[in-house]
Amino acid sequence: MITVAEQTVMNRIDGMAEEMTEFAATLIRVPTVNPPGEAYEPCARKIGDRLRRLGMEVAYPTADTHPSHTTACPRVNVVGRLEGARSMPTLHFNGHTDVVPAGEGWTLDPFAGIVKDGRLYGRGACDMKGGIAAAVFALTAIRAADIRLGGSVELSGTVDEESGGFAGMAYLAEKGWIAPQRTTHVIIPEPLDVDRICLGHRGVYWGRIDTLGRVAHGSMPFYGKSAIDMMGKVMHRIETHLRPGLDQKTTTMPVVPAEARRATLNINGLAGGQVGPDVGTPCVADRCHLVFDRRFLREESFEQVRAEFEEVLKSLEIEDPVFQATLTDLMIVHPVETPKDAEVVSVTARTLHEVLGREPRFVASPGTYDHKHVYNIGRVRQCIAYGPGILDLAHQPDEYCEIEHMVQSCKVMALTAMRLLGTVS
Repeated sequence: MITVAEQTVMNRIDGMAEEMTEFAATLIRVPTVNPPGEAYEPCARKIGDRLRRLGMEVAYPTADTHPSHTTACPRVNVVGRLEGARSMPTLHFNGHTDVVPAGEGWTLDPFAGIVKDGRLYGRGACDMKGGIAAAVFALTAIRAADIRLGGSVELSGTVDEESGGFAGMAYLAEKGWIAPQRTTHVIIPEPLDVDRICLGHRGVYWGRIDTLGRVAHGSMPFYGKSAIDMMGKVMHRIETHLRPGLDQKTTTMPVVPAEARRATLNINGLAGGQVGPDVGTPCVADRCHLVFDRRFLREESFEQVRAEFEEVLKSLEIEDPVFQATLTDLMIVHPVETPKDAEVVSVTARTLHEVLGREPRFVASPGTYDHKHVYNIGRVRQCIAYGPGILDLAHQPDEYCEIEHMVQSCKVMALTAMRLLGTVS
């Protein structure tokens, strides 16, 4: 049952809808495009300035030792903390500030933050600056209602999630900003739809296969060995021997969309030979590389997944003594899932039902997000994703977030914070 204090907070949020939308639009207008990681610091400062106005202690942890950090594109994160009547429990809201490149096909300026027909448009509106704004204004409404929380609350804006999050949430966890002794619950307002609670995600294995040939004159290819031809054999073997079995591997995790409850494989990139800007050189290609993205399930082990690719290469080596290839691991993320009976899940679910008037749906994400770093590095087990935005719109042209969804999720996050942390007179 919603209390008088909680209703007061929800009324405040209704009155702040326009201000919240404008704050989200302001963040969209800072083009934090990754790669290469532009404008992270000014975006962090805008969030930090807003948090400081709420009386939060604000810091800017910068991953200056990470390889992606440069003078031109510094990896600047922001963390705000508001002490409650007690230091613990602590609820940490986290959102990533980076967005993918806009790409083609837009009918609106992707970085203008345009409001139209009840929607906020722009790159990052859905994924996930709308979610950051909703979390910020959940805390803003609590403060505006003169409610003091029993526990402490934090909010962070972190970088590089779209490329793995290693200079962002992983860095915070490595430095102790996310840890059991200071963090009880984490809510990440990723765009999984306003009535869905995301419990975790599938695993991912990014790898690279290199084939090594022998260079020769293009007019006499019989003196060489084409690395591109070798890669063609690799791709054919993957299609005929590896990919058919992936559809047979399914998970009991509630991954959405349903098609992602199977193991999947995508070839992300392919390059080989000596190609200039206009024309290739007259040589047999002596090198070729392929980058793949294998999403694996809780029911699979990473060792099994990697062995599938090793077997492809080994079988080709047996068939052709000249065949040479190497397999290199680029990124490994294991599946994670928070139990439904965890407090952060049950309290958010009850609150969602009371605010929206419908039962929550429990899902798991087809792709990874920063839950992996909260769990694996920070060792904090109580983590979910919940926020505004429609998952299918992420990374699409004309990306948008429904303003009503921002308001609704803001209410759910505000009341969840009050219920998880308690309030004091």
